[in-house]
Amino acid sequence: MRDAPKLGPDTVLSQDDLFQFTCNGGLDCFTSCCRDVTIFLTPYDVLRMKRHLGLTSEEVIDRYTLVSQAHAIPLVLLKMNEEDEKRCHLVTKEGCSIYEDRPWACRMYPLDLGEGGGYKLAVDETRCKGLGKGEPRRVRQYFEDQGTTPYVEAEKDFAKLTSDPRLAELDVDNPKIFKMIFMATYNLDAFRKFVFESSFLERFQLEPGRVEAIKESDEELLRLGYDWLAFGLFGQMNFQIYEQAAKAVESKMTGAAPGEKAAAKPGPKAGGNGDPGVGSN
Repeated sequence: MRDAPKLGPDTVLSQDDLFQFTCNGGLDCFTSCCRDVTIFLTPYDVLRMKRHLGLTSEEVIDRYTLVSQAHAIPLVLLKMNEEDEKRCHLVTKEGCSIYEDRPWACRMYPLDLGEGGGYKLAVDETRCKGLGKGEPRRVRQYFEDQGTTPYVEAEKDFAKLTSDPRLAELDVDNPKIFKMIFMATYNLDAFRKFVFESSFLERFQLEPGRVEAIKESDEELLRLGYDWLAFGLFGQMNFQIYEQAAKAVESKMTGAAPGEKAAAKPGPKAGGNGDPGVGSN
């Protein structure tokens, strides 16, 4: 295969374009990309990190992340070590200590998403000595080799929630909204406890197979979290609700007592107006 063309800062790559990059301990810049960098973590990133480290969601969040509450959807960043040249807490001289479960952004490196689509370089050759070296690969193959597929699939579900324009109408100062969203996305251990120890399963009708799946699978639990948030924030019905619970939700949504005629249709925040609604006791 021919060498890949030299890339510049304005080069936009498609998945079928050739690309050359290697990373190993023999490079002078090895692990420098893990220092003083802003990495936003998705819920799936945190899921994989906690599994690898054998920690709870809360322990990973407390030890390794910074959380911003400036938006309805929490912004979770990978924390840098201020006492060690702002290096990632998880990097060692040998490289990433959670390499098999490293975040999506780390798998993408040295590429980043282009603003108008495609991919661009996140760094140049002055910072990354591995650029232009190694066997040429198509971008598609590079991502496959880096194991990005499950991250991309998980991101699709998260994007449905974060890109919904109705989020802009939510009260970001309401701690109920933030707690609800954070628990169902980033604090999966707390969400699993909530599902099985509250009245959640008495109100939501889940298929027996799904109930069993969320007991063991964090991925299935995260999908349930997205469905629950779509209901709680937007009134989107992704599963059945037991009749009595549905009446209670209708009452909360419309302001009318169960059985009474509502004065007006609920607006886009009516799925509880940021309140988890059913299953919260």
